[in-house]
Amino acid sequence: MPLDNDALEKTNRINVLYDFYGALLTEKQQTFIKCYFQDDYTLGEIAAEFQISRQAVYEHLKRAEQVLEDYESKLGLVDRHGRLLAGIHLLESQIAGLPAEWREPFTATAAKLRSAE
Repeated sequence: MPLDNDALEKTNRINVLYDFYGALLTEKQQTFIKCYFQDDYTLGEIAAEFQISRQAVYEHLKRAEQVLEDYESKLGLVDRHGRLLAGIHLLESQIAGLPAEWREPFTATAAKLRSAE
């Protein structure tokens, strides 16, 4: 069954947050987030695998999501990353408007910035 836009946005957000903060979650939270948001398991499949109730899986996932959002609200790494990428993209588009003979050093700098993120 295809995801609606809200569900897809939530999945993408959780996956991005997990990329930044996943290592700060408990092992169980990491496992459940991976199963549900990355491997597309249902609550029932996760519950059967770990021999717990669907409600327990749901509660573990909700808690893990909240922890990820709390880290982001305190540290802001995902937001900062987005702003940096937007700035690099703007820089690259401005470089493209320069005369060809001026582009090389700026292109190299933009490439260094992109590789550093």
